[in-house]
Amino acid sequence: MGTQRHWAITHPGTRRTSNEDAFLCRPEIGLFAVADGVGGHGGGAFAATEVVKALEQIPDSIGPAEILAAVRDQLQSVHKRLRTISGGGRRNSPASTVVVLLFSGSHLACVWAGDSRAYLFRNGELLRLTSDHSMVGELVRAGRLTDAEAERHPDANIITRALGVGPDNAPLDKVVAAAEPGDRFLLCSDGLPKALSSQDIESHMDEDDPAAALLEAALGAGVKDNVTVIVAQACGGDHKAAPTPPSPGNQGNEKGEFI
Repeated sequence: MGTQRHWAITHPGTRRTSNEDAFLCRPEIGLFAVADGVGGHGGGAFAATEVVKALEQIPDSIGPAEILAAVRDQLQSVHKRLRTISGGGRRNSPASTVVVLLFSGSHLACVWAGDSRAYLFRNGELLRLTSDHSMVGELVRAGRLTDAEAERHPDANIITRALGVGPDNAPLDKVVAAAEPGDRFLLCSDGLPKALSSQDIESHMDEDDPAAALLEAALGAGVKDNVTVIVAQACGGDHKAAPTPPSPGNQGNEKGEFI
């Protein structure tokens, strides 16, 4: 089971003239990605574009487990290249968050660094697949903030992981989950959840063009940051089961599925 439909859109937001987000849709191999650049003087846009260029180079002739390994390798290469350009990943140097979704059979893998997010929408219910690598994300995981409090926190824009900064190896996290027919998956830069609550996002996920609907709602809410949205739908009709939480995993099995 792959993807039968996808929608994608990006916008600089209501306050900025430049857009430092970038995205990639390769439905033929089930690969989707959003990158949100950070860094002054256009460095963020450069970093996000480097992420997309690297993922575009993954061949479509290899199997799912090999694609996942290639995603990791390409992101590591971008991380090292950006660190080299900046002389070791100094503050305000070119860097980028990234979230990558890969479909394989009835499974999916999600790899990310930073606060760009992935969600699962099933049977009218929205489930977050990723956790933010950010200062407030750490507070949420420690039980010191709720998700709602985190969205309004004054330090919500301070990330703790990104490609191009930090240790020699890119600090990537990964989750795997089962994909059901009719599931929709949302990838977005942090501008979207800064403008819309989870309930607001959920209310637009079943529209005919959910990406455009989410962007319109974010602009209507006066979103200050760049906004990028990808929604990909798994092949098949509506599925009535409730969402199940993702689980960690790093390997592909011999059937080309993630476990």
